[in-house]
Amino acid sequence: MKFAIIAAGEGSRLAMEGIEEPKPLIKIQGVPIIERLVKIFAKNSTSSISIIINTRQPETKAYLEQLREHYPIEIVVRDTPSSMHSMHALKEHLAGDKFCLTTVDTIFKEKEFTEFIEIFKRSEDDGIMAVTDYVDDEKPLYVDTGTDMNITAFCDNASDGSKYISGGIYALTPRALEILDECMEQGIERMRNFQRKLIEGGLRLKAYPFGKIIDIDHARDIAKAEKFITEE
Repeated sequence: MKFAIIAAGEGSRLAMEGIEEPKPLIKIQGVPIIERLVKIFAKNSTSSISIIINTRQPETKAYLEQLREHYPIEIVVRDTPSSMHSMHALKEHLAGDKFCLTTVDTIFKEKEFTEFIEIFKRSEDDGIMAVTDYVDDEKPLYVDTGTDMNITAFCDNASDGSKYISGGIYALTPRALEILDECMEQGIERMRNFQRKLIEGGLRLKAYPFGKIIDIDHARDIAKAEKFITEE
């Protein structure tokens, strides 16, 4: 199974709030968040870990070069307009096997992630999406599910069927890459619109609930994530 990390964002809000290091190198429990993800992925039988960063991250690239001595890391350096475009830039590294992709600032409990991956490995669905009922996002993507946790819609606003929001951890099969190509050809942007196209394309997606998932978008989120992981 393959894993991937999208770390090509600017981290502009963190920089405006006085955080000097690039977002991927922000430390939680003394470990850069990108290294934390790499180590967790390595514990889950990964065959490769593909990571995209932008051209303005020489410190991150140098750090990944060091990690590559110990882990099966593939580095892609490219500027992209959105996470969906970043995923497409990683496409050739994801093809041919099940894969799990997340953004670099997604903080979750390792035990929950391992359970999530084990279920995905055994699953015959086209994908399993991490969801949470912990809402701490400025623009959450709500996930409508049936009683069997099949995903029926991704919505910008909450509805009667929206108990959860997207957690930003995507476990998918190669069929999803065909939909990704269609999105690029049609000029569709944003990861949430790609997820909608997965449903429109007839893919069977399940929701897997995590207790809590935190995104590091602001300086205050670093302390929040530190406390959350310490509880583990």
